[in-house]
Amino acid sequence: MNILIVDDDCLVAGALKTILEATKGLHVPACGSDGTEAVSLYRKFQPDVLLMDIRMKEMNGLEASAEILREFPDARILLLTTFSDDEYIIKALKLGAKGYLLKQDYQNIVPAIQAVFSGQTVFGNEIVSKIPSLLQKKQSFCYEDYDINDRELEIIGLIAEGMSNKEIASRLYLSEGTVRNYLSAILEKLNLRDRTQVAVFFYQHKS
Repeated sequence: MNILIVDDDCLVAGALKTILEATKGLHVPACGSDGTEAVSLYRKFQPDVLLMDIRMKEMNGLEASAEILREFPDARILLLTTFSDDEYIIKALKLGAKGYLLKQDYQNIVPAIQAVFSGQTVFGNEIVSKIPSLLQKKQSFCYEDYDINDRELEIIGLIAEGMSNKEIASRLYLSEGTVRNYLSAILEKLNLRDRTQVAVFFYQHKS
């Protein structure tokens, strides 16, 4: 698995590279120091996962994420920062980032990268606890207007809880294939791109 690291602190980038490459199967082809470099390096290497800081000079990690995702909609971006700033969390979620971790959670970085690579969305415990209060409903919303049935709404809620397709299938006594079919229908009906946006949508319109 190729991991691209972008952090304006060269010591942090070097430490992350050492941590990652000490894990079998992980390789870091390059490190960048700002958002502009992140975009350039992503185009060159198209890594499996991009591990990127948020606060950087020139172009920050959120701006770089937006540019990369416009060009590569399936990019797996894991944002890593020392700040649990509410505005950053919201922007990361809405952009479609696959994860947001605090740097002090260094012991969770490798598992988070592996989870993101497998298709999961990862947010540290401190971040997850903030999401519901940050994404409060602004006005009443009717899922029926979007042809969302009760089962689909149930699955949307479980996705918002952070459950994988396998976990949802087990909870609802369905096959994983059936859950994937439901998710595809949900994405189409709500005009969303991925399960991260489903979770954001759910909390934004939660009663």
